[in-house]
Amino acid sequence: MNDTTGAVGSPSAPMSNAFAQELKEKYGQVVLVLQGGGALGAYQVGVYQALHEAGVEPDWVIGTSIGAVNGAMIAGNPVEARLDRLNAFWRRVEHSPALAATSHLPPPFSTMLPNWTTITAGVSGFFRPNPLAFLGLNVPLPADAAGYYSTQPLSETLSGLVDFPEIKMGRTRLTVGAANVHNSTMRYFDSRDMELSVKHVMASGALPPAFPPVRIDGDSTGTAGFCPIRQSKRFLTTNRAETHWCSPCTYGTREAPSRSRCGRS
Repeated sequence: MNDTTGAVGSPSAPMSNAFAQELKEKYGQVVLVLQGGGALGAYQVGVYQALHEAGVEPDWVIGTSIGAVNGAMIAGNPVEARLDRLNAFWRRVEHSPALAATSHLPPPFSTMLPNWTTITAGVSGFFRPNPLAFLGLNVPLPADAAGYYSTQPLSETLSGLVDFPEIKMGRTRLTVGAANVHNSTMRYFDSRDMELSVKHVMASGALPPAFPPVRIDGDSTGTAGFCPIRQSKRFLTTNRAETHWCSPCTYGTREAPSRSRCGRS
């Protein structure tokens, strides 16, 4: 199979051992597909860590919603800094030790206090309540502020953890997916074709009416995290890339995920 990384327009990420090199030679470019799912994004960090420790770095990361957030931190940092940046993000948005300790209380108290705290105060580094949105339908709000929560904290967090000029350099290709909130049409923003910014990642994670949509090129866009993972596989197929892709199998389960989906396109 021919190596297809030349289509990305840049050298592939470094491989640190024989296994990674063999994988590269056998399959061509390696693509990591990360779907949405909120806290399931923490599982994706473990998937990337396992690949990283095996010396396998993706040539191309495709993400939606929280997968776009994780994907931006992978593609937007040098290999040696990626895990640190991912861990920094997830430490920033976790509950305080005192609040986490309530998980040992009997139900429903084990979830009541953390949930109430999140609803009323938001999550540090991620989102905070938007008071104007709680004043009712008689308060006019622009589309990009029409959410019960403001995601400005997430924008600030990503700006500190993602080096967007690094993405622009193209060492690792990044594609993030979002949906047009008016007609549900999927749209992909690809670093190979355009310069990505924090707005593109935020658009992929917007979840109206909780999180406001993000306006891109005049269109209001929101999360594609609930679209099936096959949407991203279809994108791979239509781009005619011979790849080895790996996607954490996390959708639609309440138990800890135990496997990943891998395949060839």
